[in-house]
Formats: sequence, C-alpha cells, structure tokens
Amino acid sequence: MSDNGHGAAGCLRPRRAFLAGLAGTVLLPFTAGCGQGNGGREPQISTLEWARRQGRLRIGYANEAPYAYYDTAASRVTGEASEIARMVLAELGIKEVEGVLAEFGSLIPGLKARRFDIIAAGMYILPERCREIAFSDPTYRVGEAFIVARGNPHRLHSYADVVQKPRVRLAVVAGAVQRSYARSTGVPDDRVVVFPDAVSAMEGVGAGRAEAYAATSLTVNDLLARSAGGLERAAPFVDPVIDGVAVQGYGAFGFRKMDVELLDAFNGVLSGFVGTTRHLELVRPFGFTRQELPGKVTAETLCAV
Repeated sequence: MSDNGHGAAGCLRPRRAFLAGLAGTVLLPFTAGCGQGNGGREPQISTLEWARRQGRLRIGYANEAPYAYYDTAASRVTGEASEIARMVLAELGIKEVEGVLAEFGSLIPGLKARRFDIIAAGMYILPERCREIAFSDPTYRVGEAFIVARGNPHRLHSYADVVQKPRVRLAVVAGAVQRSYARSTGVPDDRVVVFPDAVSAMEGVGAGRAEAYAATSLTVNDLLARSAGGLERAAPFVDPVIDGVAVQGYGAFGFRKMDVELLDAFNGVLSGFVGTTRHLELVRPFGFTRQELPGKVTAETLCAV
C-alpha cells in the first residue's frame, strides 16, 4: 500500500482497519512512528492475529441442520460445525463468533471474497474444492440417504435405482456433493432438480417436484424429525459406488489458502479435541455419535484422492 500523502499531520489520524488481499494478512491502524523507517505504511499481520486483537471472527454457514443453522429461540448460529468453531476459536483467544448466512453454493466464493473468514458448514473435503480453498482436518464421517414419499412408492434405495427408473427425478442442493454423486453414478442431468437449500429440497419431494432428495444421513434424520409428515427415509439405503468404492463424506472447516497461521492453529486445537469425551458431548445434541468419528484421515489425504 502506498503512502497516503498526508504527511505528519495525516499520521496522527488512525485509519480504519481493513482486510488486505495478499498473503493472508490484515492491515491495522498505525499511528506511532509514522514516517520513521516505514514510510507511513501500516504493519501487516495475519488474519489470526487480527481476529485475536478484535476478539471476533466471522464464520460462513448455509443454514443446514445439524451442521450449522440459526436457532431462533436462542438467537444464535448453532450446530456441529458452529459449536466446534466456537470452542476452537475460544481456545485461540477469539471469544466472539459472527455468523454470515450464504447459500451452500456461495460459501467458497464468499470465503475468497472475504465476506467471512472460515466456512463452518459441515463442508465435505473434495479434491476439486481443495484446489480453491484449504481445509482443516475432518471432524466427522457420514454416509448418504434419500428422503422419499411415505411408503417409498418408487422403491428407491440407491443412486443406481434412480438411474434405472427414467421417470424418477432426484433433488439436490446447489453446490452440494450429491450433485457430483448423481453425475458419477449416471443420473442424467435433466433428471436432477437443484434447490437452494435442504428445506426447499425436502419440500420439493413433498410437492412432487422430485421423487427423492439426496443428502447426508444426518441431514435427512434432522429434516424428517422436523417435517410435517408424508415423507420418510429410504431404507435400506446403499451409499453411491464411484470408481469401485462406496463413498462416504468427511466434513471439515474451510479457510483461504493464504491463512496458513489460522489453519495451523485451528488444526492444532482440533487434533487434541476430536474423539474426546468433551467433543462427543458437544456434538451429541446434533445427532453425532462415536460412529461418525473420522478416524485418522487427514485433509491432506482427502485432497490428494
């Protein structure tokens, strides 16, 4: 950033903090020592240090329970990802977490555009996403499920069943991995109906706009627990098989690639937390159990698949 040209008088006026676009740094107000060896430029610090000084950090979420959603009764963002983020950030000296709502498909662009600083939405680690952003190590592993009309009239128990039934349409959420699963398993694009969020996708099945909605098993359980009826979870269900392997999703937190210090510090806390009694107690209200623990899989491994 060039000198502001105001000379010594201008140096006495603190300038507003703003986010720099390079190297994951933040430019803070600087008044002392102006013009003495630094040309009046603000010192550059990391996003982590900026958040520590401000005492707050913004998380992006997509309003999908049980991962991250707004609880109107409590007037706060909550869910598995939100509560883990709060705990980790508090350990890092950042006490306030501000939620920024976005459609799921807008989370990565929003992070890169600095609308928020971490994606806390239960986002799966996928190689194509790894090319755009960095991920923490995963906090859970989960399989897939379908929401269908009561009685499952089309007998849908897998993505393969959708492929084999030409009149069946599959609902997915924009930007979600289920769109990729549908393509990889051979579901034609003209039989995939894209919705902006999980609730509208479920409602689409209820209204007859699609015969099944594909989502994570935990999302399906949460939606059906709060639905008005007429819908059910397809059972049994077979996870999609891609390249000969039954796939499961690993959810994690997303970071800008330049925010290395923040990511490393976040992972440092996670490594001693995930799988502990404290972790399981924190996520149990959202339907997570020991069965969903990610094991020893890392983001590096998943990004390289």
